Amino acid sequence: MNNAGIVAHALNGIPNPKRVMDVGAGDGTFALRLAEKCKWRGTEFLLVDRLAEVSSTTRDRFHALNCGLELKQCDALAGLDQIGNVDVAVVNLFLHHFAEAELKPLLADIASRCEIFVASEPRRSPLALLASQCVGLIGCNAVTRHDAVISVRAGFANDELSRLWPAASEWQLSEAPAGLFSHLFVAQRR
Repeated sequence: MNNAGIVAHALNGIPNPKRVMDVGAGDGTFALRLAEKCKWRGTEFLLVDRLAEVSSTTRDRFHALNCGLELKQCDALAGLDQIGNVDVAVVNLFLHHFAEAELKPLLADIASRCEIFVASEPRRSPLALLASQCVGLIGCNAVTRHDAVISVRAGFANDELSRLWPAASEWQLSEAPAGLFSHLFVAQRR
């Protein structure tokens, strides 16, 4: 889906940030690809996830970019109090897992900590749904075939994330389709 490329493009022109938070970071490979595509050096990456496990290979690649790496094991819905402020916050294929009642406080928490927030999520559209139903044709297993359809149905369209973003008047918001199957939301503090 090239989500790292989509997010990197959205961050084009942003000077090298000091601190970047990836919420729902998984194994850290998305943040690593983002650092590589943005050519960020000397940036501290905070990877927030319930498991917070990163391979030695991923750690070594961050180190080769002269980027710091800090793992924060926590449930993002329980609050990000231990994080502090960051320049940039990102999420990739994370927000669609939550109901609106969970998203509003999560987005408010993220907004209170960053200057720029970028989310790349599944797009809810007929084309994306059709494609999700065909992932078996490229060899995806039963779990991925199931998850792809569920993710598209839980995805976003139009201005759904903008409507949930707190204090929108203090932010410049952009929300639109990106690539063939992604939905991109960008919030930048005015």
